[in-house]
Amino acid sequence: MTKQVRQLDRVVIRFAGDSGDGMQLTGDRFTSETAQLGNDISTLPNFPAEIRAPAGTLPGVSSFQVHFADFDILTPGDAPNVLVAMNPAALKANLADLPKGASIIVNTDEFTTRNLAKVGYAANPLEDGSLDGWSVAPVGLTSMTVKALESFQISKKDAERAKNMFALGLLSWMYSRPHESTLSFLERKFAARPELVAANVAAFKAGWNFGETTENFAVRYEVKPARMVPGNYRNITGNAALALGIVAAGVRSGLPVFLGAYPITPASDILHELSKHKKFGVTTVQAEDEIAAIGVALGASYGGALGVTTTSGPGVALKGETISLAVALELPLVIIDVQRAGPSTGLPTKTEQADLNMALFGRHGEAPVAVLAPRSPADCFTTALEAARIALTYRTPVILLSDGYIANGSEPWRLPEVADLPDLRVEFATQPNAEDGKTFLPYLRDPQTLARPWAVPGTPGLEHRIGGLEKADKTGDISYDPANHDFMVRTRAARIENIEVPDVEVEDPDGTARVLVLGWGSTYGPIGAAARALRQRGLPIAQAHLRHLSPMPKNLGDVLKSYDKVVIPEMNLGQLAGVIRSRFLVDAIAYNQVRGLPFTAAELEGVLEEVVKNA
Repeated sequence: MTKQVRQLDRVVIRFAGDSGDGMQLTGDRFTSETAQLGNDISTLPNFPAEIRAPAGTLPGVSSFQVHFADFDILTPGDAPNVLVAMNPAALKANLADLPKGASIIVNTDEFTTRNLAKVGYAANPLEDGSLDGWSVAPVGLTSMTVKALESFQISKKDAERAKNMFALGLLSWMYSRPHESTLSFLERKFAARPELVAANVAAFKAGWNFGETTENFAVRYEVKPARMVPGNYRNITGNAALALGIVAAGVRSGLPVFLGAYPITPASDILHELSKHKKFGVTTVQAEDEIAAIGVALGASYGGALGVTTTSGPGVALKGETISLAVALELPLVIIDVQRAGPSTGLPTKTEQADLNMALFGRHGEAPVAVLAPRSPADCFTTALEAARIALTYRTPVILLSDGYIANGSEPWRLPEVADLPDLRVEFATQPNAEDGKTFLPYLRDPQTLARPWAVPGTPGLEHRIGGLEKADKTGDISYDPANHDFMVRTRAARIENIEVPDVEVEDPDGTARVLVLGWGSTYGPIGAAARALRQRGLPIAQAHLRHLSPMPKNLGDVLKSYDKVVIPEMNLGQLAGVIRSRFLVDAIAYNQVRGLPFTAAELEGVLEEVVKNA
């Protein structure tokens, strides 16, 4: 059958089903195929919070959205063009996000009376006309997979599990994706069970062939590669990029890397990834709790390593006392907080930006630290290197604020040349530094950075006191002197404010904008997409984004005051807006949501349009 091939510039596909249906694997494989073709990509995995929700229920729905295009894109897409629904729960949980006219590929085998009742369908939506506004393609994914695998020596349960590969094969055919990497992946994944390799490969090919031969799908689509800066690329998640950034920091500093971590969603993948890189001098320890994890990391820093600890919001709360200890000891330490929705356990698999106040102020006493935030999955690599630079240069704890949206999402990342990465080498103290040439002063500071010397334990002649009690200036002896305490508190604060960070850059193409939208962290993509859309419609708007949140760029105050209005969208109740108002006396307009989901570009476009028209 000759089928029409239609060119598209972009597509958004969402795979949805039970948490046991392999939707994350399916989406990840489709993304990898798409990355190899050279499209620009942005993804949004969405996990159920329950570890094992009842099958076929709404709380157990897992989804993976992938946006790919032949041009530069910034978000995973506001709404799917195609929904692959593996059961009634997946359909019901995602239908509200689907615009009318979009395509729905439905696994009809799961639309049984029992499964419909589980999610409150009184009638079958495939038969009652409620889906007339959409283009519905009913496919018996389960039964067709079982039929395709009936000659294989596997159980019926294993055959049914392969239905996600049938769906992947069908979608790969529909959007002209290469599939050699998926077949190689299946050989690796099921290497210990050759019968499963053969079955899953057969299921994938059956889905591909079904698309090729059925009359249900008369059109095949192509999305050409995007124009990108020449280089070697790989698809990367935020957590993987953070891990590789820490590995690169160890290589460029010449220091061993020590990670102390306790598993917590959504940060655990950083521990998993770093544990693979022992050959680069990386040691990973899964501690018994969050307090022990940061304790051993700080101990490693004291011993001359690059100490790192990873966690999410609840873990940062537990680590607060040891972060304060690191401030007092003035030792380098990188704390990665992959934020999730709180408070308490909150929504552990959903995203939020609500830990900014805790990062800036959440410690006892005057205990300032540096705070950074990456803007996208690929930017996590650069931000991890920057966090290590600040920690090592200024002998300070650094909190890096990622979030669940960035951590699990992915995009193409251009691999840098190692020689182009920053030189992070440090000089340890090896000799006495007092004027008498015999005494070591552990708190004698570098006049430029205000950092104290880093003396590795065991260095002859450099014995010094360590602990949480206040130190005397220069000598490091215990001091209860009021004037000394005032001096040390102010000096530690000045050391943070003294950190060199780049000026904030403003994107204001024609220089006529009167409204500035300011963001931080993962709001970069939705803000950028909304600003682009407004400019294309002739509405001028400027955009600026903060990577450095403490200290802030020195030109930020002047930038803010050069615009009539400043809008700050955040996935919290206005934490950065509050800081901007108090520090720069700018009446910033806060736009906030705490739904556990990222902003959509369309939502921000509407909000910003109103502000621009009223400016």
